[in-house]
Formats: sequence, C-alpha cells, structure tokens
Amino acid sequence: MTKKRKKNFRKKLFVKNRLIILNEDTFEELFSLRLTLMNVFVTFTLGGIFLILVTTFIIAFTPLREFIPGYSSTELKRNATKLAIKSDSLETALKQNEAYIKGIQKVLKGELEYSKFSKDSILAESAEDASDVNMKASDAEMKLREDVAETEKELKAKSQDKKKSDKK
Repeated sequence: MTKKRKKNFRKKLFVKNRLIILNEDTFEELFSLRLTLMNVFVTFTLGGIFLILVTTFIIAFTPLREFIPGYSSTELKRNATKLAIKSDSLETALKQNEAYIKGIQKVLKGELEYSKFSKDSILAESAEDASDVNMKASDAEMKLREDVAETEKELKAKSQDKKKSDKK
C-alpha cells in the first residue's frame, strides 16, 4: 500500500497543471503558465537559496555587519591595534624610567658612585635584563621530551598492529 502511495505521489509531482490569470470582469486571459508540482518546488527552493546568499553577501561585505553583535568596525579594530602598539611602547618606557629611578636611588643612598652612573648605562642594564632569557632546556624538560617520544612510538606501533589485524 505504501508503494502505491509513493507511486501516486511521484505521478502527482510530474502531472502538468495550468496556472491562468484572468481579468474578472471580462474573463480575458492575461497570463497562462504550464507547471508541475516539481517545477514549483524547485523554483521556490532555488529562490530561497538565492535570497539567503544575497542576504549573506550584503551583510558580509557592507557596513551592515557592524550592527550584528560580535562584529566590530574596521576603524575600531585599527584604533585598538594602534593603542596596543602605543601601550607596548609606554610599557618599555616605564621600565626604562623605573630602572633610571632605581639607579638614582642607589646614588643617593651611596651604594653607587655618581661618576659610574649615567642614563645610558642604566638603559643598557635594563636591555640586558630583558634579553637575558635562558633558552636551554632543563634536565626535567629533556626527560619529559624523551617520555613523550617513547609514548608516541608505542602508540604508532599499536596503530600499525591494529591496521595489520584489520586487513586480515
């Protein structure tokens, strides 16, 4: 019984119907169109997809996207980038000034002679402190790397064994 219904539905999809638009007063035929249910379905589906695509492109490539929560304007992004760069430069200037003030405090306390104190020497010291990072791996890190490498080898061997057993 379901096969009959499916066949009837398929037949109904492709049965040709006529759409006629008439003038009600004179019964004159203004427009006539032969359609199937399948043609109507395909036309509306393609029209809907086209409408969605056009809407998406309008929102994506015009300033309308700024009204959607989560999107920010390009000017705002540009300003944020400029402010981030400016804050970084201010931070380095602040560190240099702090180092200079510490040097002056040492001179005032008598811990450092005035003749050995200059702004350039202080700035050179602060630059050395920033670049004095130890990039060599410690023993614990080397051990961890070896353990990870061994674990990866074991997992690789297990996966190869599993592939071989799956092929059999």
